Amino acid sequence: MDFISQRIQKLAVSATLAMSQKSAELKARGVDVINMSVGEPDFDTPLHIKEAAKRAIDENYSRYTPVAGYLSLRKAVCEKLLRENNIEFQPEQIVVGNGAKQELCNALLATINPGDEVIIPTPAWVSYVEMVKLAEGVSVEVPAGIDNNFKITPAQLEAAITPRTRMIMLNSPSNPTGSIYSYEELRGLAEVLAKHPQILILADEIYEHINFVDKVHSISEFPEVRDRVIIVNGVSKAYAMTGWRIGYLAAPLPIAKAVSKLQGQYTSGASSIAQKAAEAAYTGSQECIEDMRQAFERRRDLIVELARQIPGWEVNRPDGAFYLFPKVDSYIGKMKPDGTRIAEVADYVMYILEEANVACVDGAAFCAPGYMRLSYATSDDNIREAMRRIREASAKLY
Repeated sequence: MDFISQRIQKLAVSATLAMSQKSAELKARGVDVINMSVGEPDFDTPLHIKEAAKRAIDENYSRYTPVAGYLSLRKAVCEKLLRENNIEFQPEQIVVGNGAKQELCNALLATINPGDEVIIPTPAWVSYVEMVKLAEGVSVEVPAGIDNNFKITPAQLEAAITPRTRMIMLNSPSNPTGSIYSYEELRGLAEVLAKHPQILILADEIYEHINFVDKVHSISEFPEVRDRVIIVNGVSKAYAMTGWRIGYLAAPLPIAKAVSKLQGQYTSGASSIAQKAAEAAYTGSQECIEDMRQAFERRRDLIVELARQIPGWEVNRPDGAFYLFPKVDSYIGKMKPDGTRIAEVADYVMYILEEANVACVDGAAFCAPGYMRLSYATSDDNIREAMRRIREASAKLY
């Protein structure tokens, strides 16, 4: 008898986590794998944040927290949003959860009804489509290729809107492409959305601080749509705190209350110690952000230079995050040294893992067949060695 619900049977396994696990298994067997599949800063959490967590333990922050998070942390988030984004929120509009991932899913579950359409510009993070499935919504993918720097146009957005459209999920800086929408590009999207007051905007801004442009703008800056924007962010990427599992949602009060109601029934408040650490991240020195940002920018320049030396790869220059998303479909149809054929990019990615011992992710997992994603959240030496291996392995294909 099959006891697994249809809800779970419909879900895909996370391709990024699956490849990372396969990489870990090979490493455990003694294989020298360079893992470029995982979206995780390779830096340690800054010292002042770790010290705050230790103090929290000593001060006995060991009991249940409010479902939406400690008031002091929610106030710190409001101060951050006002200071850095010039957007005013009240603590009651903030919900802290177990990572930005939970708050993205919470936002969908709290606002999407069965059959509601959710516009997803693609390439898109692997979990967006699956989260919409959980909410029983319908994903409407709007593709943008490397020629458009992976960003959709206002005309594309307008064409995708129907009477059933309930939300658009907007991720800038983007995972998997590193693309960032400029102020003018966001204005164009906001002008379209202003004509459709039934549409919510779920703005995933988790990579906000990992950018190589003058300033990252938020669609919440535009008054005509501000009261429909749900911002999701957190400490994982900017402060190298992935394992601490703290993210937040900032939303119109009715949505924040709905999310808190939902969260109260299945996880309640996030870790008390991790919340105090996150509070220190937002209220303490921000120098650590700039130090890591500079390292990622240097690595971006390095991997772009090396990737452009691989025949058949089409490479753009990402403006943020820590991913490269080259077009590699020119390798489809080529033969491997063992005489088997590369039928799709997934075969090429697996060949690179087996022949070059470098773990990457098939672009199809991000709704973009023909591409692949490499994370450069690793050392300069690892980047050089990984790209050398990939170049040499690719040269063996004929």
